[in-house]
Amino acid sequence: MAHPIGIDFGGSGIKAAPVDLETGKFAAEREKIATPKDATPDAVAEVMAELLDRFDDKSSPVGVTVPGVVRHGVVHSAANIDKAWIGTDADALLTKRLGRDVHVFNDADAAGVAELRYGAARGHAGLVILTTLGTGIGSALLYNGVLVPNSELGHLEIDGHDAESRAANSVREEKDLSWEQWAERLTTYYTKVEALFSPDLFVVGGGVSKSADKFLHLIDIETEIIPATLFNNAGIVGAAVITTEAD
Repeated sequence: MAHPIGIDFGGSGIKAAPVDLETGKFAAEREKIATPKDATPDAVAEVMAELLDRFDDKSSPVGVTVPGVVRHGVVHSAANIDKAWIGTDADALLTKRLGRDVHVFNDADAAGVAELRYGAARGHAGLVILTTLGTGIGSALLYNGVLVPNSELGHLEIDGHDAESRAANSVREEKDLSWEQWAERLTTYYTKVEALFSPDLFVVGGGVSKSADKFLHLIDIETEIIPATLFNNAGIVGAAVITTEAD
């Protein structure tokens, strides 16, 4: 049986793997190529073609994550990627270059769907908000199992600042903040999101979620907040899931 392939396009690397939708696990070893320095749509498409050549199946559908707003396959923002992506019909570009059916999604949305189907948010009703803490802050709104796409809650203005410019994991690393100092900033951020949406659950993803025991208990909010379980695999898994359900 052919498995859909998920491709996760990030600032440092582009990763791909076929996904077993029964288990949410990779059906073959994950492949990775460094993101090209000039990560234009055409350059990234070439890398994705090279990645797909490493897998046996040459016809399965492909889901691709992009760190930006994606509406009907068109990329509308590029906070942390090459500005040439803005206005690009990524669905059309990649479908043509890769020679198979391709659908493109926001990276945090894909991660949210993966956690909903197979991870930390599985079985949770009501409003679940996943946030990915990395270079920026990505978000996914999931209500009773349905994704509300492109929420971009990392760009909320808090105290006159773009939220991710104060509370992303990259800021913690750049400013050498202690876990306690960072948790204070995260408390400010999550308190704002909590006041706006009254969610039933927060799920915290991104690579730093592996260190959840160092900071999550320090975030002082009313809503239950738990670490993601799929870590950096979530984007690939979610992209594969969503592309099989896309029109």
